[in-house]
Amino acid sequence: MEGRKLLLAVDAPSLLHRHHHARAHSDLRDRHGRPAWALHGMLRQILEAIDMFAPDAVIFGLDDRMSSVREELYPDYKAGRAEKDPALVEQLERAGALLDALGLATLTPPGLEADDVNASAATWAVAHDWDCVLVTSDRDSFAHISDHTRVLRLINGGMAGSPLLTPRALRAMYGVTPAQYLEFAALRGDASDNLPGVAGLGEKTVPVLLSQAGSMEAVWADLDHCEGRHVVAALDSWAEETGQRRLGAGLVRRLGAEGARERYAFNLALMSGRTDLDLGLTPDVPGTPGLLPLDPLRVSRVVGHLGVEGTTALALRVLTEAPASAGAVAWDATLS
Repeated sequence: MEGRKLLLAVDAPSLLHRHHHARAHSDLRDRHGRPAWALHGMLRQILEAIDMFAPDAVIFGLDDRMSSVREELYPDYKAGRAEKDPALVEQLERAGALLDALGLATLTPPGLEADDVNASAATWAVAHDWDCVLVTSDRDSFAHISDHTRVLRLINGGMAGSPLLTPRALRAMYGVTPAQYLEFAALRGDASDNLPGVAGLGEKTVPVLLSQAGSMEAVWADLDHCEGRHVVAALDSWAEETGQRRLGAGLVRRLGAEGARERYAFNLALMSGRTDLDLGLTPDVPGTPGLLPLDPLRVSRVVGHLGVEGTTALALRVLTEAPASAGAVAWDATLS
């Protein structure tokens, strides 16, 4: 929105994972001979995002690699993912130091993940009347889309090819509002995190349920008070109006099955990001970590250590100049 400052919040592990697999063939090494292709790919892509949006501040979320609150609650969380390549692990462990050395802000919340940093960044933006762009491939971030926050959903094709999601775009994609997204995801489940959904509910039926009932709080209340009769009636009325098959009785039966409500509540708890983390951002104190522009000598030294002249030149251009009005153009273009 015109007049607001812009915070860019980046899921650093998401970028590192993507670029490790995409760029491993390059075997890029830094000047100490250490693997650097994922670090370079992450940095290059975030420089492109800064060039696109001209933010006033940038914060990178990092995962706590020593402990996980979610794994303690659910030992099978993210089970089934391939074991990480040692070269990727090394670059994940060095990412924070690289970003800190540049003067950008990083946060590794104890027991938590980059997703929680993004959730807190979206909340921070509302509280401080800033705009926010979350850069991530994680779908749970869709719950934080608002008039203040967009999500740049990373897909193949780079920053320019990744969609910048608005409330309208989210509804077009999934048929739900941002406020409904986590309820939708908790019912559907998330295979990437090894979280099964409620049996018999999926991406086609859940949006209909939420659009007609409004929220799962209303659905559960109706099941408790009158065995879901109002939900069935609303869904059957929708079916009659749209010419679709009736699904009310079947959905209510599945929601009332043993363990269904517990599965939903468990998924919702694990998928919900923390929104109360202290980001350490102090925009009223010039020169503090995360605020742009950065010191040119520092940028030249740190990025130059990766040994890619073109990336060093890009970093000097986009990190050491004051935020420009180009960012407002990129933001406003998503409002229509």
